[in-house]
Amino acid sequence: MKPDQITHVESVRLSDDGRAVRILDQSRLPNETVYLELSEPEALYEAIHSLRVRGAPAIGIFAGYAMYVLALRSQATNLPDFVEECRGYRDYLNASRPTAVNLRHMLDRMLAAAESLPCMDVDSVKDVMRQAALAIHREDIAMCRAISRYGLSLVKDGDGILTHCNAGPLATSRYGTALGPLFLAKEEGITLHAWCDETRPLLQGARLTAYELQQAGIDCTLICDNMASIVMKEGKINACFVGCDRVARNGDTANKIGTSGVAILARHYGIPFYVLGPSSSIDFSCPDGDHIPIELRDGEEIKSKFFLQPSSLPEVRCYNPAFDVTDHDLITAIVTERGICYPPFSESLAALFGRKSSD
Repeated sequence: MKPDQITHVESVRLSDDGRAVRILDQSRLPNETVYLELSEPEALYEAIHSLRVRGAPAIGIFAGYAMYVLALRSQATNLPDFVEECRGYRDYLNASRPTAVNLRHMLDRMLAAAESLPCMDVDSVKDVMRQAALAIHREDIAMCRAISRYGLSLVKDGDGILTHCNAGPLATSRYGTALGPLFLAKEEGITLHAWCDETRPLLQGARLTAYELQQAGIDCTLICDNMASIVMKEGKINACFVGCDRVARNGDTANKIGTSGVAILARHYGIPFYVLGPSSSIDFSCPDGDHIPIELRDGEEIKSKFFLQPSSLPEVRCYNPAFDVTDHDLITAIVTERGICYPPFSESLAALFGRKSSD
């Protein structure tokens, strides 16, 4: 495959008739390719909660389109009633996944678009919301390319990259965040080898990351999560690239469960550990990782999902946090579309975004 022949999968977009959100159902990959068109509030909520759409940037894009699609349902004839209805949709969708800050940011952005035009009629405000949703999508494409470029500057031809969970085109709009440098490298004829953690219990690394890389012709090897240590010890890993669902003001980072363990291993073996994500994932209102809410999911995901028969007895209790928090001391750098931040993150993040470190 030539570098310029990579196909970018479109995981989220507005439907052709403009009245539904069209998604690639990630819960069915890699064995089935199924697209869904969603417009009912319950279906939109369920798509986020059940991980049919997942990845912080993709959830943000989905949130923008979902708010617009739900706004089209409104029969309100005056703006105050319409805005109040939109506020209810915002709160409803925001409850679907509490950890991913992009969801809240983009829902708030869409609501702000509705609230910002008090003198316009309802139909005109709906059109403004449509333009806002499309802008979120366009901005994400540009963001992904910028992050990919910065991330690619941190590695060299022939490097081995350890990935965890999925932060490629399926989780974003194009290229991805943590996987973006691998896709950009492929386009530019640079050889990188990905070692993909399977990412238990939902197997995003096995089902999605390995799928995307293989489809793009990028060299990759799938490993169980507990094999990361030996692969590092054998010298196969030159850098770890992971995404993020929320970054606290001090640089503590929430990402898919198992990420903090990868960071601890990387520190032990002297391997740089990079977090790649959009600025919308940075929550300056959150002082540190202790203040990031961690979503707890059904324990059956551990015992029975993806198994023909349960792997444990029904009466065995399960603890299934969807995310963990990686301490800022374990992170080599945080890569955003605006640039690369190095420790101390409380200062570098604030400087990059024009804030005081105490804000």
